[in-house]
Amino acid sequence: MRPQPALRYVFLLVWFFLIPLAVAWLAVTVLAASEDTDTLSLLGRMALLIKEQPVPAGIAFFTIVEMVLYHYRHQLPLSKHLGVGGRADVPPKLRRDYEHAAQLLDEAARILDRRAEQVKRLVKTSAREELDFALETLRVELERIPFDEAGFEKAYESASVLVDRHLSPWRKSEVREYAESIGVAILVALLLREFVVEAFKIPSGSMLPTLQLQDHIFVNKFAYGPKLRFTDTRLFASLPPKRGDVMVFIYPDPNPDNVRQDYIKRVIALPGDTLAVQDGHPILNGWKVPYCKVGHYDYMEGDDPRQGDLFVEFLGDMSYLTLFQDGERDQFEGPYKVKPGEVWVLGDNRNNSQDSRAWNGGRGGGVPFDNIKGRAMFVWLSSGELTLDRVGLSVMGKPTLPKHDKAELHAAVDRCLKQRPPVSETTPPPPKN
Repeated sequence: MRPQPALRYVFLLVWFFLIPLAVAWLAVTVLAASEDTDTLSLLGRMALLIKEQPVPAGIAFFTIVEMVLYHYRHQLPLSKHLGVGGRADVPPKLRRDYEHAAQLLDEAARILDRRAEQVKRLVKTSAREELDFALETLRVELERIPFDEAGFEKAYESASVLVDRHLSPWRKSEVREYAESIGVAILVALLLREFVVEAFKIPSGSMLPTLQLQDHIFVNKFAYGPKLRFTDTRLFASLPPKRGDVMVFIYPDPNPDNVRQDYIKRVIALPGDTLAVQDGHPILNGWKVPYCKVGHYDYMEGDDPRQGDLFVEFLGDMSYLTLFQDGERDQFEGPYKVKPGEVWVLGDNRNNSQDSRAWNGGRGGGVPFDNIKGRAMFVWLSSGELTLDRVGLSVMGKPTLPKHDKAELHAAVDRCLKQRPPVSETTPPPPKN
């Protein structure tokens, strides 16, 4: 009976994608949650590394699990019924040898092509002819229908002996192949992190309710052009960011002795703009950014209960949630002039955010273009009861409250979005000279 292709695809999807993905996620989650802070211990060093680089670590775990499962693929449930790894008419006991034989032919052909001059110089003519005959015989047996068990075993043994005898100086060991596979996976992960996408964990409540404390997000480093490390060069530069973008950047502390931390805030003002803030609401070039009040909001910031007012703010084509803690009224900040080569940022939790208003000893400051790392994409992991409903949430998509918030607040957010002014009325005027 011929194996069903659909079942074979399901088998491959489950064993070689879903299971490695689940194991990698579990390994990263468990090790990152380790309370072992001893950097001299193996577990402590591993936990610290995984906390700082969860995505590359996850890719490495995924690759290792994938390799182990592939090695034992013929022992996996249902594999013998689906022809996994070879022809369905090959006896189960010979399936691994059948695959190795095909790989042996590919390896020998590669060596004979790339190392032709060396092989010709170091291997006698009679030995090369004997090797060529053995390889051709094995190729015939691999394609023979019906499959000839005895003929295959004899051809495979002969070809294996001759390849090992005459081509061993150019063959890779199994250990080297595994090491190269793991190395390539880690290198690809690091390159992706450096130039394409990077994971970031929300360290504070400054972006509530858009981003919850301990949310894990991906950051698109191509959005503004990835910056080459140790240089001032940015590839495919697309700056400045748009107003309303949520971006990750290096905190622009003028003191070089301070730790250069990653921050995440929302871009409000661009070069040339004049920014003022009245009770947390931004005013751009004398124009107040429009908003819609959602209602009173009870929330947790870490373990601390808080209260405030929730708004939807409209800036350009962006709509996003902002939060204002109770008791913060009649405060005017600014005006601030945004210099060329920088943008000014605010946290969505307007009364509890270390943003552009607070920098430089309270005098305010912008984020230099050189400090910008990328634009927030979506939540890929959250914590506690928020995990399921927040996974995959677009940071810059439709304003969305956690599911556990009151139904009337969700309805009020929808009402504000339906009443959104046209973009022509949410776009600030150009800067005045």
